[in-house]
Amino acid sequence: MQLPEKAKQPTMYFIGVTTTKSSIMKLFPLWAKELGLKDAVLKGIDIEIHDEEQVYREVVDFIKNDPQSKGALVTTHKIDLYNATKKDFDYLDSYAEMLDEISSISKSEDGSQLRGHAKDPITSGLALEAFVPDNYWEKGGEVFLMGAGGSTLAISSYLTDEKHGNNVPKKIIISNRSEQRLKSAEKLLSKIDTTAKFEFHHAPNPEDNDKILESLSPHSLVVNATGLGKDRPGSPLTNKGLFPNDSLVWELNYRGELDFMHQAIVQKKSRNLHVEDGWIYFIHGWTQVIGEVFDVDIDSHINQLEQIAAEFQRRK
Repeated sequence: MQLPEKAKQPTMYFIGVTTTKSSIMKLFPLWAKELGLKDAVLKGIDIEIHDEEQVYREVVDFIKNDPQSKGALVTTHKIDLYNATKKDFDYLDSYAEMLDEISSISKSEDGSQLRGHAKDPITSGLALEAFVPDNYWEKGGEVFLMGAGGSTLAISSYLTDEKHGNNVPKKIIISNRSEQRLKSAEKLLSKIDTTAKFEFHHAPNPEDNDKILESLSPHSLVVNATGLGKDRPGSPLTNKGLFPNDSLVWELNYRGELDFMHQAIVQKKSRNLHVEDGWIYFIHGWTQVIGEVFDVDIDSHINQLEQIAAEFQRRK
């Protein structure tokens, strides 16, 4: 990891793994123009997955003390960055403290206060609302989340929010290759008061996820919340895994090989699946953080921003 040079103009950072490959690098200038963010730029900071704590502290310290560095969006490193730097923030929102993650770094208007937010419960909710039918959970389906990182914690938090009343999954199943991360997720999600039952499974191999997949009820939701298919090759499933009938399949990634999504597409007709990629999640994830970093009202621009993103996709 190499720290960027001191910013000469209003700069937002993308803290990830393979940031140059992301569509946001070309989309951000189009959105910035719509939002009136004159001279604002986006720069990537690539960090190895589960890097040393000192690396995260150096990045946060740089942003905190560089006047023209306005903030950052954090992807893969949300939990690791929180654990390494939480004491360096002057303010953490309730989601960041509940989920032990930071996805948005910003500053107060005068730059004196460093703020950390966990935006994923909001952005995952907006994305889910775009494709999950109303009262879907009344059909008795379950949720299977592969990966125990920040996205899974956020989705679980949103799905069990008390505002949904009885329209919650009967069961949320979480699997992960690392036992340590799985135990951390179990500890954090135990704070939630909900009628949904949580199950946690150590799944070091794709065959382990296949077995869980085939036990699900119809009308379930299956989510790839791992980096497999984007930052790393492969899928959390084998090609033999059978999706539950009449279910929703969500690939959180929108770029890369997307092996998991293609596995679902093969069974789309025979199993009556709705297959969703991560594009809407990507749009809401970025626009929410841009709004926080630059203190702009995203809600009043969201329709135009979505239209710009759709036109961008068509031109690709």
